[in-house]
Amino acid sequence: MLSPGARPLGYEDRGAGAPVVLLHPFPFSRGLWAGLAEALATRHRVVAVDACGFGESPLPATGRFALADFADDLAGLLDGLGIARAVVVGMSMGGYTALAFAARHRSRLTALALADTRAAADSPEVRGAREAALAQIDGNGAETYLAGSLGRLLSPAAPPALVAHLRARAETRAASLRAAIQALRDRPDRSGELAAISCPTLVLCGAADQVTPAAEMRRMADAIPGATFTEIPEAGHLAHVEAPGAFERALGPFVAVATEGHPS
Repeated sequence: MLSPGARPLGYEDRGAGAPVVLLHPFPFSRGLWAGLAEALATRHRVVAVDACGFGESPLPATGRFALADFADDLAGLLDGLGIARAVVVGMSMGGYTALAFAARHRSRLTALALADTRAAADSPEVRGAREAALAQIDGNGAETYLAGSLGRLLSPAAPPALVAHLRARAETRAASLRAAIQALRDRPDRSGELAAISCPTLVLCGAADQVTPAAEMRRMADAIPGATFTEIPEAGHLAHVEAPGAFERALGPFVAVATEGHPS
């Protein structure tokens, strides 16, 4: 479904009860949440949203977007859906957007779940890797870039079949990949904003995450007042893909407790 407005967003709205918003990781669309969304929708209203240029969400005419813009567009989508407050769940790129939403629309949060993400801006090393990725997309195409990058999103022990599963679901439009990599590269450091997060917060991390290591995410959780840190065993950066049962068992009870008394 596509929302109306100057910057429309693709989304899926299912279930009933307290609202939960799912923000997907790069380089995928909301479809990567399918199993978790189905499980949560037995108890909650679940809204899974496509980032700009992914799934049904069009890329702006400029070919560029900022994660803060996406956070503002998300607030507009919730207005259109009649949702005043929600649990926002963000993984990786979705986590960066969730942190932007927390900074810009704090009163809209019932609770926050941050999975396999970070608050800090890119280090010089990571910025260099982003530039190399852009050059590879420009020089060799999206397919070559994806073939060389998706494996790192799983644990080193992940089977080839799981990498193929990701490959079948990854965004392939070069313009969308470029815009997202630029948005990731240019996002601000939000480490100094963590202490201001006052809603219930869960920080989830795959124990074998090769992108945002568990130790770093534990430090992020420590900086958020009252946050809970949960490590998902035998999972990499896309913890909900590699260990869906363990991920849902960690997230589901948190959402249930956080939304008690917030039916809609």
